[in-house]
Amino acid sequence: MTYDVLVIGGGPAGLSGAVALGRALRSVLVIDSGQGRNAPAEGIHNFLTRDGMSPAEFRAAGRAEVEKYGGKVIEGEVVSAVPGFEVTLADGSVHRARRLLVTAGAVDLLPDVPGLAEGWGTTVLHCPYCHGYEVRGKAIGVIGTPGEEQTEHKMRLWGQWTPDLRLLPLDEIAAVEKDGVRMTDGSLVARDYLVVSTRVEARAAFLGTLGLEAVEHPMGIGTIVPAIDPTGRTAVDGVWVAGNVADPMAQVISAAAAGLAAGAMINADLLPPAPDKP
Repeated sequence: MTYDVLVIGGGPAGLSGAVALGRALRSVLVIDSGQGRNAPAEGIHNFLTRDGMSPAEFRAAGRAEVEKYGGKVIEGEVVSAVPGFEVTLADGSVHRARRLLVTAGAVDLLPDVPGLAEGWGTTVLHCPYCHGYEVRGKAIGVIGTPGEEQTEHKMRLWGQWTPDLRLLPLDEIAAVEKDGVRMTDGSLVARDYLVVSTRVEARAAFLGTLGLEAVEHPMGIGTIVPAIDPTGRTAVDGVWVAGNVADPMAQVISAAAAGLAAGAMINADLLPPAPDKP
């Protein structure tokens, strides 16, 4: 069948957009790779009435809501999409739709430090608004470059949550160990949590076959698939983006809001043209 809309990505943006479209009586298929950016986190925060809910529980509830309104959710990795729209998955299956909502998210690339990735999302953090309250008062190490603007900003910002803050120069770190950070001089700096800046890259390789490429974020923090208006419309007719694929700083609640806005505009775009006035 040809769906009204294919939603590529089953995170908060995609699920929210799918619910809006389902409630508008559109046929919707959500394709989810299962690679949620916040999957390692214990819980989501700053989402009114959902504080502390695990990412897995949030997704399960969202999927159930999509299905409640007639949408369908499947597991799969999109490898290409061509005008029309025809989307091919890694397993060779093909799905078609009149419009695309791309909410595939982003991936965080961490500095190449042994042991750092193992703690990502639990003891290795990046966002104080996501995790700061939970680690308040703990011994925190900020990994960065002394004198660098971004590093100095993180030191000032995280200082709101703890007085026990220490800057750990990236080029002096040998490895992250269970009890702290091993420096190149052999010393061990005991820290409960580490803060690190990541490069955030949009999951968008499959859009190249549509002529839609990821570009560098204006702040130089990674890549995004750019929208040409606030609803998420892209330069490719019939394709919208929402969530971290377009905004790496979007939290769960703002990603969901962006998905809703995109879903509403896609529904409007699918309306038949207005009749000619006499």
